[in-house]
Amino acid sequence: MRESDIPLTAVSTPSGMLWEWLVMPQGLKNAPATFNRCVTHLLRSVRDFAPSYFNDVCIHSRAVDGKSEVEMHKEHLHKLFALMRKHKLYVNLKKCILGASEIPVLGCLVGKNGVRPDPGKVE
Repeated sequence: MRESDIPLTAVSTPSGMLWEWLVMPQGLKNAPATFNRCVTHLLRSVRDFAPSYFNDVCIHSRAVDGKSEVEMHKEHLHKLFALMRKHKLYVNLKKCILGASEIPVLGCLVGKNGVRPDPGKVE
């Protein structure tokens, strides 16, 4: 959050204290767009294999230069996690799906063979 915007987030508590946010809370109108822009900007160097959509990052890997898909995927994971560590971005491991051939994205299953509707969502 810009220093000049901090006073705009002031909240008065019942005890009479005045609190100001030092980081952007998720309840502000432009918080999702600002967060998305920040993540997209910070991860731009890996967008060829790890595009981001708000707080989701999907890594896709192919066999290249004699390296298998698994080797390339491990290399891509290492690059992404190093970049995230550098910029102090964190992941919730419980929400991570690592090494999958197909993943759920926005109500669809996305994989090597393309995009198909998630059977659990189509009933």
